[in-house]
Amino acid sequence: MKYLILSIVFAVISLSSFAEEATAVPAEDALATLELWPGVAPHEKGDIGAEYNKTAAEHKVRITNVTKPTIAVYKPEARNDTGAAVMICPGGAYNVLATDIEGDSIRQWLNSNGITAILLKYRVPRREGREMYAAPLEDAQRALGLIRAHANEWKIDPHRLGLIGFSAGGNLGAIVSNTFEKRVYDRIDDADDQSCRPDFAMLIYPFYMTPDNDHTKLAPEIKVTDKTPPTFIVMTEDDRVWYATTYLLALKEAKVPAEMHIYAKGGHGYGLGKDGGPVATWPRRAEEWLKAGGWLNREIQK
Repeated sequence: MKYLILSIVFAVISLSSFAEEATAVPAEDALATLELWPGVAPHEKGDIGAEYNKTAAEHKVRITNVTKPTIAVYKPEARNDTGAAVMICPGGAYNVLATDIEGDSIRQWLNSNGITAILLKYRVPRREGREMYAAPLEDAQRALGLIRAHANEWKIDPHRLGLIGFSAGGNLGAIVSNTFEKRVYDRIDDADDQSCRPDFAMLIYPFYMTPDNDHTKLAPEIKVTDKTPPTFIVMTEDDRVWYATTYLLALKEAKVPAEMHIYAKGGHGYGLGKDGGPVATWPRRAEEWLKAGGWLNREIQK
């Protein structure tokens, strides 16, 4: 317990088949955009309306009614390409996807660091009769397998494939970081024979990490083990900080390498830290963590 307490103190201070034939969907600036599922996605009933931007009048992007989830691949400049890749999971309470501040701006930041950015558009809103994360987890597992199946084509190292998630996307990132031994859907093709374990994870103001009635334990769908990938976490004291600290304690208990930065203020939903202040330094801390972990070296890992 003493070690765990010191860890928190330090953290506060330091702060093939279908894979070959997937349907291509045009996207501006993207190297490739692929639909995740051939035909209808698992468990879809056809009762969701057309996809649209729910807050277009507010000059924001909040996509909802996603029934055809995709991944869009954005490459850095060739001279800066490290071979690493990160899948982006935007947030939005599992009802919308904030693909502007937690999508486009994030992929630009990743590209600037020589990282291939892969934006996951997972299914929202929550499906009636299913856990809020159920369809998104299917999409995230499928996406990671597809990415590894296309690793040679997209010139990425399949052993340096991580994820970054924001809010509900951070929750999704934590769940898929601990749910990879078996797919939660029936096998589709060779892409599902690839690993769906991220090699590292960055969780930025993750949400829904504990039950509402007990913040001292993790939600039952998040089962941390010593196989959970190394994790970087960002949270603020004026947010639901226990979501992050409870997860950190579980990681430390399982001896999973982890680093967390807690800022005094920042609230929630700030993306790269658009309002400035100390919380806007988290991308720099993340870059340092990625470099220290060896994720940005240019050698292909075996």
